[in-house]
Amino acid sequence: MRFTDRADAGRRLARRLGYLRDGDVVVPGLPRGGVPVAAAGGQQPLAAGTPDPPVRDEDVEVEAGPVTLAGHLMVPESATGFVVFVHGSGSSRHSPRNRYVAGRLNEAGLGTLLFDLLTPAEEVDRANVFDIGMLAGRLAEVTRWLRGQPEARRIRVGYFGASTGAAAALWAAADRGVDIAAVVSRGGRPDLAGPRLATVRAATLLIVGGCDDVVLDLNRRAQQRLRCENRLEIVPGATHLFEEPGALPAVTGLASDWFTTHLGGQ
Repeated sequence: MRFTDRADAGRRLARRLGYLRDGDVVVPGLPRGGVPVAAAGGQQPLAAGTPDPPVRDEDVEVEAGPVTLAGHLMVPESATGFVVFVHGSGSSRHSPRNRYVAGRLNEAGLGTLLFDLLTPAEEVDRANVFDIGMLAGRLAEVTRWLRGQPEARRIRVGYFGASTGAAAALWAAADRGVDIAAVVSRGGRPDLAGPRLATVRAATLLIVGGCDDVVLDLNRRAQQRLRCENRLEIVPGATHLFEEPGALPAVTGLASDWFTTHLGGQ
């Protein structure tokens, strides 16, 4: 992440630490440059929970070939990157889990776009859920639409995919014309993007629950086929939906660190 000066760095640091606002936060400042950064960050009211109002917080419609896809766009003040959410089967842009993760990413200074890959009529046919090539094509169309928005024209874009959505995210990320900087897979099926895994260039983080044995095995096999920067993170005690206490916050922390590292302002 680049910044204009040390005071700006401190303010950005405070925004990224917003998820800690309910606790006692100590930010040590190391001489010499770290002191003004820590001082500026310490002046921000974390505990009060008063983030800057978003630049945009609205429902959107995106044309993707013959269909119109519904989504929700959130652009925080001074967004340093954008994350497009690609949900899996049986989910939608209203998913509480994805909305929770998106909210924490917004607090970290990242814009988010949650949208539905399929129309309500298409969701009835389960075959569409596993048509990874078609889903990836629509994701690429949505990404092009996002890059046309004024707030996203000069900053990097990443994908956050769950279940089959992770396969679509990796498939699309292998397209050089899409130019994706980072991908995070939560309980995903990267194996379904098998033919494209070796050509993915985006830094890829695979997050799997420690008790999700089948999916963990599939992720380990898929990781061996990746040639990009990648890492596999296992959340101990978590099952496929990360419903256990502390599991989803753990996913969120991992995803936030990955995206803020790889989507920092150009």
